This record gives sequence, structure tokens and C-alpha cells, in this order.
Amino acid sequence: MILLPAIDLKEGHCVRLVRGEMASATVFNTNPADQARAFAAFGFSWLHVVDLDGAFAGASVNGDAVREIRRAVPAMRIELGGGIRDRGAIDAWLDVGIDRVVLGTAALRDPSLVHMAARDHPGRVVVGIDGRDGKVAVEGWAETSEIGVVELGRRFAGAGVAAIVATDISRDGAMNGIDADAIAAFARAVGVPIIASGGVASLADIAALKAHEADGIAGAIIGRALYDGRIDPKAAQALAGGDAPC
Repeated sequence: MILLPAIDLKEGHCVRLVRGEMASATVFNTNPADQARAFAAFGFSWLHVVDLDGAFAGASVNGDAVREIRRAVPAMRIELGGGIRDRGAIDAWLDVGIDRVVLGTAALRDPSLVHMAARDHPGRVVVGIDGRDGKVAVEGWAETSEIGVVELGRRFAGAGVAAIVATDISRDGAMNGIDADAIAAFARAVGVPIIASGGVASLADIAALKAHEADGIAGAIIGRALYDGRIDPKAAQALAGGDAPC
């Protein structure tokens, strides 16, 4: 199981939110490229980057910061989400060296785009499904749809997407732990490798997810718990094992 440290970008800074509320942003580093180097120095092989402003705007806002991160950690693999909603944006980010793009709002609003991109870029397209009370939230979590998270996930089974990043908004940044059983049930229901996101707060959470690896949990994104020192990076990687989520 792979661990992906998170860099969320707001106004060019590396921040963490609580339950997706932009007003709750805490700045942890004003230089995201330096933060990426720190994660690389800890031995992480993947990085999960989100353009928070882009998620609300529907297009890249923190593009300069993303490109600086890419240049700063050439050996790390990077997946990027936030405001990527058309083929031009997908191709442009992959062309500049982003390893995988995460499509969230587009997965709900334009599923054919996801299918075509996954077909044309094997292993480089990830679906992001952000859940609030079992329903899919989009537009930077500002809107909640009537589509269930399992229903949306099943639409991409067999489509060739590399993984689904499944985020529990109610737990994201709250440091209350994860619900590994629920994530495992989601993985079994959709039949696509799942990267768990939202609420990983301790080594016990990582162990709980690792125990469900056979159910399809392929990775976990860690944010605030790394920034505030609750999770030791080396201990976490030793516990998780593995090198690639899928």
C-alpha cells in the first residue's frame, strides 16, 4: 500500500483545510516546492497535489506552484487534481511531467471525458470521488449532488482508470481517524483500486487500511497528520510497505 503526502495549494501556499472549508485554511508552508523536497527527503515516492483555488474556479489557478513542485522533486511521481475539467488541461499537465491527473467534478459532469482520457493515457487518469453523507460533492465540495458515491464509482469500473481517490469530507482534516471498513466496502463495491483520503490521523489508521489491502485499498493520502508530527514518516512507510498504488 502506497502513502501519498498531500500538498494542497491556496494562493500559492501549502495549506490544510478542515472538512473542505476554505475559511479554515492553515498555512503550513509558504513555499510548496520546499515542502515537496521535505517529503522526498523522507523517502516518499508519490505526492498528491490539489489546486484548491482551481477546484472552485474550474481551471488551474496555482499552476506556477505546481510546476515549481514538479521541478523541485524530479524523482517523485505526482498526481494532480483541482480544476482539471477538459481534455486540453489533462493533456497539458501530463505533457509537463505530471504523472497522473485526478478528475473529480469532470467525473460526474462529463464521464465520457474520463473514459476517453483513460483510454488515451493508460495508467495516468484517476477519478476523485468526494463523499458527503454518501453523496458526491463537486465544485471544490461547494455542491452536493444526488448521485451516490458507489453509483458514480461503478461507472468507471473497466474504464481503465488507474484508481479512485475516495475522500470522506466529514473526516478530512478533522483528525478523527478513518473508517477503514467503510472504505473497504466501497472498494469491493466498485471494483477499482481505492486510494483513501480524509481522516488519516495515526499509524493505527494506516494499519487498519493496510489490513484491507486485499479488498482493493491500494493507498492512502496523508495531510495534516504529517504536517503536525502526529505520524512519523518513516514508521508510516514501514507499516504500509509497497511502492505503487496500482
